Amino acid sequence: MKKRTAHIGIVKWFVMGIIALIILFPLYWMVNAALKRGPEVFKVPPQWFPVKPQWRNIIPGVFQHAPLYPRWMLNTLFISAVVTVVALYLHAMAAYSLARLNYPGRKIIFYTIISTLMIPITSIIIPVFIIVRAFGWIDTYMGLIIPAIPHAFGIFMLHQFYIQFPKDLEEAAVVDGCGPAGVFFRVVLPNSRSLLSALAVFFFIANWNSYLWPLLVVRTPSMRTLQLGIATFVGPYENPWGLLMAANVIATLPTLILFFFLQRQLMTSITMTGIKG
Repeated sequence: MKKRTAHIGIVKWFVMGIIALIILFPLYWMVNAALKRGPEVFKVPPQWFPVKPQWRNIIPGVFQHAPLYPRWMLNTLFISAVVTVVALYLHAMAAYSLARLNYPGRKIIFYTIISTLMIPITSIIIPVFIIVRAFGWIDTYMGLIIPAIPHAFGIFMLHQFYIQFPKDLEEAAVVDGCGPAGVFFRVVLPNSRSLLSALAVFFFIANWNSYLWPLLVVRTPSMRTLQLGIATFVGPYENPWGLLMAANVIATLPTLILFFFLQRQLMTSITMTGIKG
């Protein structure tokens, strides 16, 4: 029995190792291509390691090719951070209201919000653009931030978590004199840190990698996000593949750092959050 358990464990580790290699290979190849000269990127047979690493592709190559690259990074960081913080704050309040407070139409509102997950973004992007243009938010931070805040995914995940939240903690807070707002801010929200951290990772990465909406809203080069800026590296006749991959390497670093620091909270939230309704 022990031998059989050991064999199963070896097989599991082998399968997980293969999956990990498949997932990490594109990241490795991006870094590998970033350190090569242009012709070496498509050499056959492929070079698994650069013969002479071109560190200048990263610094100062990217910043010489695109002087506005730091501005694009700051734009993207600001937009992603604001959307993440505001969305978590509003989604948590909405989810707690739908999960714990009793008022007419609560379930109808919840199911209506969840039904928006079935609507593809491409079908509503033109009406949203018309609304944003009517408010005069074209080529502004407001136009990039406000439409990205509402999303049913965060409300759904937090709603499922709050349904399972221990009522004893809320009742104890009520006995101590807390109203609904006090219960939420002093008891419920602090105990939601793990799930909020996981959602922060999802929201931040989604907005960091956003391309379609900024492509419609942004007009001036200084307002471009990182993904729009990297797209300008592609030329009509020739592409600087080394610089392009180097720009992507720099763009990937913040999300990798964020995931590294919040991975424990991410795994905890996955185990804590059920799909009970």
